[in-house]
Amino acid sequence: MATKGKRKQEEAPADRERYHHGDLRQALVDAAVGLIAEEGFSALTLREVARRAGVTHAAPYRHFADKEALLEAVAHEGFRAMAREMRERMAPHASPLERLHEAGVAYVLFAVRHPPHFRVMFGPHFTRPRSPPQMVEGEADAFRLLVDTIEAGQAAGLLRAGESRPLTLTAWSLVHGLASLFVDRQLDESLRGVEAAEALARVQTRLLVEGLKVPPRG
Repeated sequence: MATKGKRKQEEAPADRERYHHGDLRQALVDAAVGLIAEEGFSALTLREVARRAGVTHAAPYRHFADKEALLEAVAHEGFRAMAREMRERMAPHASPLERLHEAGVAYVLFAVRHPPHFRVMFGPHFTRPRSPPQMVEGEADAFRLLVDTIEAGQAAGLLRAGESRPLTLTAWSLVHGLASLFVDRQLDESLRGVEAAEALARVQTRLLVEGLKVPPRG
């Protein structure tokens, strides 16, 4: 039977190899996402994440002070991915109204495709304020994309005038609520796959944009 010291000696080179290649932090984040997806938040511990990543129990502490720090890394990854998917869907469109529509659809589809990330990003798992995710220089986060699009629509005379914040919160509330209903499987479409989710997201987001548009003159 291997002694405890011998086991540490056997495992340490594998850890050092991962550190050398710089992929251990991402491996731990991936393991956490997989664990949440399969077993829920109650199963998440740094020890179990380390086991899944194939490293020693002490290895995660080189990157994360505690479980909450690991969850913050998962949330940051999610916010960056969400903003990237929003930008990709918005890019082909010049009209602020179409860009707003595509941003909403992308938000919902991100949640449908990445429910563990979405739950961590917006769930009650943090006892201390989270730091903002580090974005690539020159790239806006998801909320900034929404604000900029709404303000562009207002500047073009297409969306209701006034402070942009009320319109932004209205738009965010609708798409976030729809995304949450999908993630929590509260809609029939939740069981029908991504295509059904996209179809419903398009209908709801169209209704949202219509409601934010400048009313026709009577």
